[in-house]
Amino acid sequence: MARAARATELKDEAPAPQEQDGRRLRSIDSRARIVKAMLQLIAEGDMVPGAEAVAARAEVGLRTVFRHFKDMESLYREMSDVMEAEVGAFSKTPFKSTDWRDKLVELVDRRAYAFERIAPFKRASDIHRYKSEFLDADNSKLVVALRRILQREMPPEILADTTTFEALDLLLSFETWSRLRREQGLSVKRAREVLSNAVRKVAG
Repeated sequence: MARAARATELKDEAPAPQEQDGRRLRSIDSRARIVKAMLQLIAEGDMVPGAEAVAARAEVGLRTVFRHFKDMESLYREMSDVMEAEVGAFSKTPFKSTDWRDKLVELVDRRAYAFERIAPFKRASDIHRYKSEFLDADNSKLVVALRRILQREMPPEILADTTTFEALDLLLSFETWSRLRREQGLSVKRAREVLSNAVRKVAG
């Protein structure tokens, strides 16, 4: 009798399936809102958004932010997925040109578009990567991915000419694009023109 009563009591205490599903959906929604808030704040220029700012923008409690992410670096992991998706999108798109010199110009255009989109997130990542093993590794992964695209599209004579290849890899890097856009103050159009002319001259 006592066991049966206790079993009935435990059954009554256990969350109903609908209640469990509701909690799970609310948890998924909260996480999505936190990630979205983080990305919005960075895109707006807040390179180091604190947990409080993220919670306020997501309209959740501070405790909820830390419940979903053990620390802010976990949020930056989500941010890195955005950058990886942008690079992956243009790396898989077939080139319109067949001549490798024309492909270089296409690479300038593609990277200009992608770099403009990931710029806030890349700069935010750079701020933290010297004290974060994950972000430092993530930066290296991006550099390698961009370099492999160039290696894949260049002819053997360019790959064999290491001086020319390294110069092209530098010109087509995020750092070069960022320098032209921020420090040198060029418009997107002008920066693309400068890089297109530069890669043509280096390629010969």
